[in-house]
Amino acid sequence: MTTTDTQASATGSARPARAPRPLANVRILSLALNLPGPAALMRLRAMGATCVKLEPPAPDGGAGDPMGVYAPQAYAAMHEGVRVLQANLKTGPGQKALHRELARTDVLLTSFRPSALAKLDIGWRKLHKLYPRLSQVAIVGALGERAEEPGHDLTYVAEHGLVTGLDLPATLYADMGGSLAASEAVLQAQLLRAAKGKGVFLEVALADAAGYLALPRAWGLTVPKGSVGGAHAGYRIYPCKDGRVAVAALEPHFAKALCAAAGVDDASRKGMLAAGTHAAVAAFFATRTRKQLDKLGREQDIPLHSLPR
Repeated sequence: MTTTDTQASATGSARPARAPRPLANVRILSLALNLPGPAALMRLRAMGATCVKLEPPAPDGGAGDPMGVYAPQAYAAMHEGVRVLQANLKTGPGQKALHRELARTDVLLTSFRPSALAKLDIGWRKLHKLYPRLSQVAIVGALGERAEEPGHDLTYVAEHGLVTGLDLPATLYADMGGSLAASEAVLQAQLLRAAKGKGVFLEVALADAAGYLALPRAWGLTVPKGSVGGAHAGYRIYPCKDGRVAVAALEPHFAKALCAAAGVDDASRKGMLAAGTHAAVAAFFATRTRKQLDKLGREQDIPLHSLPR
């Protein structure tokens, strides 16, 4: 049998399959603070890696990562199962603690600017010479000449056209996208080390992560005239009687089901782009409650989700 979400037990009953652990027996040391690094560490831990975090000492004995102060719940979630140590890397004892961990590490995860790594005397050339099988995944703001520029999630997202008006984005797209890219880079580093027999250095840029997430907009998909930007009557957010409804009836069979419910005759692509179709669908939703629409979605196989006002 193929293993999907269940597997047979010895008694023949089904039980949940164990999540794959491609990084079992791989040791990760992270020096990365704030969000992208710890979020990457959370994913690496889920893939079976043994994860250690080295933070600067905190004056009050708490977390040395700023996120542990301004977002303790998020910090706790991302560091579950992670062994957290504290050391001042600007001191001799701190450097000793760092190198004690590095000697048994497979991949080092950092989020410093290149100049900060140099000041801490942990540039890649030195590390590669001391620990030939060690790989490093460096999370940076931007690559190349922009590596020393100050930046944050909001600036990278804005750079790629993902900020609308004066509203802040709904989530931290560059940081979370960067964490995915960093965890992917760790997998790449392990594959490359297996092939080459030595560690590798890989950089992950938050600006590039934002750019990758922005590709659908660059391709015209999510601009106002794009199919998933509001031009298609079946892919929009409409007011309903007691809230809102997000409908994603983009494929022809979904559009046909939506049109049948709303009393619209033309469910072709041309019809779904017509102003009259938009008006008819909007009028239909405006007279229905969230409960009625959720039921409609289930019964008529229409992808929709109701929301409060």
